[in-house]
Amino acid sequence: MTDKLLRLTELSKGEYKAFLYDCDGTLADNMQAHKDTYVKVAADQGVSIEAAIIDEFAGLPIPRVVEEINKRYGSDFDPVLFEELKYNLYYNEYIEHIKPVQFVTDHLKAHAGKVRIGVVSGGSRKAIQKALDILGISAFVEVLVCAGETPRGKPFPDPFLQAAEKLGVEPASCLVFEDGNAGVKAAEAAGMDWIRIDKITV
Repeated sequence: MTDKLLRLTELSKGEYKAFLYDCDGTLADNMQAHKDTYVKVAADQGVSIEAAIIDEFAGLPIPRVVEEINKRYGSDFDPVLFEELKYNLYYNEYIEHIKPVQFVTDHLKAHAGKVRIGVVSGGSRKAIQKALDILGISAFVEVLVCAGETPRGKPFPDPFLQAAEKLGVEPASCLVFEDGNAGVKAAEAAGMDWIRIDKITV
């Protein structure tokens, strides 16, 4: 067991009945791919953006990120069209190359069958399902809540609350694993404890 996995296992001890994991940047080491696709779609339309802006808004739905890009760069991207172009590029050219965040996927597998397992993502169901397949963890995930499946996405609590409801677990008995501010805000608003996996140090 790696040091980070040991630390995460220690941090996640408690009377929890469900573990809810974000996907991008938490289970899947694919944030660079997402940054690259944002940059490429913008560049194809004549706007040069800094990839770092994507870190700032990690966890927000793509149209919200595009709105922030428009504010920052004075661009006028159509959020719906941008999302479609970005999604197609990511799904067709980048997704096959994603790698797991190993200590987090190992943590999920180690706890499957002991607690209920859900994945709550701001990505599209088709892309997240394919990512889980590539990472080899689909079989362990009981509930998947993705972009557009709740009235509001992260940082609102709706996606986490829906996952808890589908699993039949009280929100207070859920522990959330995240790598972005939007996800943490959503977890807190849902009344759930959370762990920032990107802050795990050993």
